[in-house]
Amino acid sequence: MTSTDPMTEVRAFILERNPRLDSVADDLDLIDSRAISSLAFIEFIFLLEELTGKTIDPEDLDLDDFRTLRAIDSRFFVKEAAA
Repeated sequence: MTSTDPMTEVRAFILERNPRLDSVADDLDLIDSRAISSLAFIEFIFLLEELTGKTIDPEDLDLDDFRTLRAIDSRFFVKEAAA
């Protein structure tokens, strides 16, 4: 079993759905740039749940938590590593 950085998988998810992008900067606004479309958002939530091993409550969602890779890392992975 290999250990993969979850943010590598998050980047791969975004790049797979956006062939026009060569890379995803940590501060790219993923929502305004449409790198994560409304159609892919639910799929993206499922990916984050799989990577964190935790259910994400839709009532607890804040779009700012998904706006950039930096925000996603901070909200879903850095907090978990510190816990």
